[in-house]
Amino acid sequence: MIKAVRGFTPVIGKDCFIAENATIVGEVTMGDQCSIWYNAVLRGDVHYIRIGNKVNIQDGAIIHCTYKKSPTEIGNNVSIGHGAIVHGCKIKDRVLVGMGSIIMDDCIVESNSIIAAGAVLTKGTHVPEGSVFAGMPAKKIKDISIELSTGEIDRIAENYITYSGWFKEGS
Repeated sequence: MIKAVRGFTPVIGKDCFIAENATIVGEVTMGDQCSIWYNAVLRGDVHYIRIGNKVNIQDGAIIHCTYKKSPTEIGNNVSIGHGAIVHGCKIKDRVLVGMGSIIMDDCIVESNSIIAAGAVLTKGTHVPEGSVFAGMPAKKIKDISIELSTGEIDRIAENYITYSGWFKEGS
């Protein structure tokens, strides 16, 4: 479902895949080659959501904001894992947000970082560039390696462009 709310209609870039039961409402702006998967919800009803290019928001993920306080901004080449909650925060370029993780209001996740599956970033957490954060509450566990950067962040982002192509072709 793609729906206008409060006079704002979602803007979707070129060559994107939106699953039939994904929900995108309100002030949502999305770049090119993005994919929004099954049961994902992007609610731009209370503030804006801005998403860059080559972003995949996987099955059951929720992207939301806080009314008049905290918008959500997601950079380029970002993967939001299955069942993750991204709320009123800023995620910069080349980030992997693991399955089931939660990123709360006013967090900033700098580029080239990984948020581990199940991690919980409490309000206002700052993830320095090139970090891996894990736990509840999430803390830095190590610096990112070249293997994690190319083997996980880049690989997953590129794979989701491939996967979405299967659905766009209807094969």
